[in-house]
Amino acid sequence: ARVFVPEMGGWRVLGQASGGWRRGLGIRATSTAAGFGTKARHQLQRRGASKPSDPPGDQPFPGLLRPGTFSREELVDVLRAAVVDRKGPLVTLNKPQGLPVTGKPGELTLLSVLPELSRSLGLGEQEVQVVRASGKEASGLVLLSSCPQTASRLQKFFTHSRRARKPTATYCAVTDGIPVTSEGKIQAALKLEHIDGVNLVVPVQSPSRKDIMEGVKRTLSHFRVVATGSGCALVQLQPLTVFPSQLQAHMALQLCPVLGDHTYSARVGTVLGQRFLLPVESTKPQRQVLDEALLGRLCLTASQAARLPLHLHLHCLRLPGARPRDPPIELLAPLPSYFSRTLQCLGLHYQ
Repeated sequence: ARVFVPEMGGWRVLGQASGGWRRGLGIRATSTAAGFGTKARHQLQRRGASKPSDPPGDQPFPGLLRPGTFSREELVDVLRAAVVDRKGPLVTLNKPQGLPVTGKPGELTLLSVLPELSRSLGLGEQEVQVVRASGKEASGLVLLSSCPQTASRLQKFFTHSRRARKPTATYCAVTDGIPVTSEGKIQAALKLEHIDGVNLVVPVQSPSRKDIMEGVKRTLSHFRVVATGSGCALVQLQPLTVFPSQLQAHMALQLCPVLGDHTYSARVGTVLGQRFLLPVESTKPQRQVLDEALLGRLCLTASQAARLPLHLHLHCLRLPGARPRDPPIELLAPLPSYFSRTLQCLGLHYQ
């Protein structure tokens, strides 16, 4: 597969991505797919969230955790119920979309409730630390450890894997638009810019050595299209570098922004059905605009679509085996209920 990425004076063609995709993820559009685990979904429903089978008009995003609508105690309950795996000192959660891992003092974040969560999980006063986590806007796996030595070993494993260009994380995303090729890699130089009081990711064409010294980073992601339908795609994404909002920025460069991306989707314009990249300096973040046909398939009004959550989910993490010759361990997190509902509405099925 070939992928085109912007370069000064034209477009650069990259070769086919390497292997390493997890076949048979078991992703399919069903109303019974787990959200954050059955218990966690029940915790949310007790506060007024609808069940996944409720009419879309009543609650279009079932199982969504809305910041500011819950207490510390309720958040601890949800996170405890969101545990998907426990092995020795390791605890794996299925983080709700929109929950920040870190934040300002006084903000309700995953880190701020770790002491209470540790006690709730029966770990006593053992200090639990975050080893790996999906970003605030993404949902999915969070790996915690109550053993500093285990956490350090895993951090070294992830660092070594990145240097060796071996993916350890696989995300699932629904995109507005279908990538030109079914599989490939996306390379782009990115930097963070403070624009109108917000930190935004900006692509940099042909970065100089000075640019790299000043914070521009060359980023790389692999992608594979799993299914297509209704002008959208279910895509697996594997970041091989670490940069804020890397996957969202990469898919916008592909002219296929992630569904629910209310930050970078505005950079993709359309004229007479043809998509193109708008100049970054002239496009400010705004609510994602979906065409009438797609709104109809999703059974959403324009005002509901303005609250559409980001459809980006850290589905799989690969960890080293307990011994050097042991096969890798795979941790899996079920899709959120609203994600599964979207797949069902769009007829996207994992093959």
